[in-house]
Amino acid sequence: MLTHRSFPGTRHLGDGTPRARPEVMMLLVDYPPGGADPVHRHDAHGFIYVLEGSIVMGVKGGKEVTLTPGQTFYEGPNDIHTVGRNASTKKPAKFLVVLVKNRGVAPLLPVH
Repeated sequence: MLTHRSFPGTRHLGDGTPRARPEVMMLLVDYPPGGADPVHRHDAHGFIYVLEGSIVMGVKGGKEVTLTPGQTFYEGPNDIHTVGRNASTKKPAKFLVVLVKNRGVAPLLPVH
């Protein structure tokens, strides 16, 4: 099962107006062996940093990339995240996601 955990102490940035209150959210994602995410988007700037294992990431119109510990991946607010999976069927993988998004917007949005 995939786990997404928000860290307490999410910082809120911005000028204080209700329409422009970005926030920074950090999520720790654990992929079990063979684990994958459904196609989705974030409506945020997403920065991925691999902690353990190996993952495959890709956005619509881009190339799939395989990432190992210490490597990063970026998703823009208009990107559709078409590939997000553990590269291994035998070992787990773990990565950190930092999202810069508008306050009140869900961190993960389905694509229909």
